[in-house]
Amino acid sequence: MNREREIYKVTLVGSVGNAILLTFKFVAGIVGNSSAMIADAVHSLSDFVTDILVLVFVSISAKPQDQSHDYGHGKFETIASFLIALALMAAATGIVVSGFQKSLSWLDGNELKAPGWIALWAALLSIAIKELLYQYTMHRARKLDSQVMVANAWHHRSDSLSSIGAAIGIGLAIWLGQRWTVLDPLASIVVGLMLVKVAYELLKTSMGELTECSLPEETENEIIEIILSFNDVGQLHNLRTRRIGNRIAIEAHVRMDGQLPLYVVHERATTIEQKLKERFGPTTHVSLHMEPVK
Repeated sequence: MNREREIYKVTLVGSVGNAILLTFKFVAGIVGNSSAMIADAVHSLSDFVTDILVLVFVSISAKPQDQSHDYGHGKFETIASFLIALALMAAATGIVVSGFQKSLSWLDGNELKAPGWIALWAALLSIAIKELLYQYTMHRARKLDSQVMVANAWHHRSDSLSSIGAAIGIGLAIWLGQRWTVLDPLASIVVGLMLVKVAYELLKTSMGELTECSLPEETENEIIEIILSFNDVGQLHNLRTRRIGNRIAIEAHVRMDGQLPLYVVHERATTIEQKLKERFGPTTHVSLHMEPVK
């Protein structure tokens, strides 16, 4: 099964789960009079929207190189990750604002209705389903080395965490009685702040890739070690690295004895390229500039 088809399969499984959950949560939140559950439903809605984004952008990123895209279309996958993070940040901010508004209303003396049991059961069901979706999606994301699937997996995990917060707030509001109904919107604030942190980390990663951020230092050190492992390689400089969707690009200047025949230098460059692709994947972009040591 090719990479694109596998991402489609995993995303479709998640989208079906999200569609069922968001419908149930909205109904449970309205019928059960729970702001925390409605906030959780909004989060599930953002999950469903991001599933659609994944399906659209992964199909674009899978296109091969063409005249207008010499390095392929991998960046479209990163763009999808960025949009997913933005959607999560927007949903999280809305949840926090709504929670604060209801909490302030309670402080002003306005009575908040106690949530119903259906809201609590919806939260507990969501915790189980979303954690299963997280484990499934993250397992496949790591195997396929897909940043957009990692982002989507964290969307599932953040929804599971938000449901835990909602369940605690709803449960306490039910069991402690009318005086403590404010725990429901307070739980939604905690949930929202957790989601803000997750969204920030995803934004940071995707922005780094879109702005051509270098690979982590440990990865670059490994690249240097591979290149310098050949006895006839003298020095290495001008190493440049970056991510292009699910693959990486490596560019470097490599110095060898200037007395060596051109075909020997060419063979060594080919061998280095093969070693790098064995380590970082066959789609790794490698560009080596061979220089003579004077």
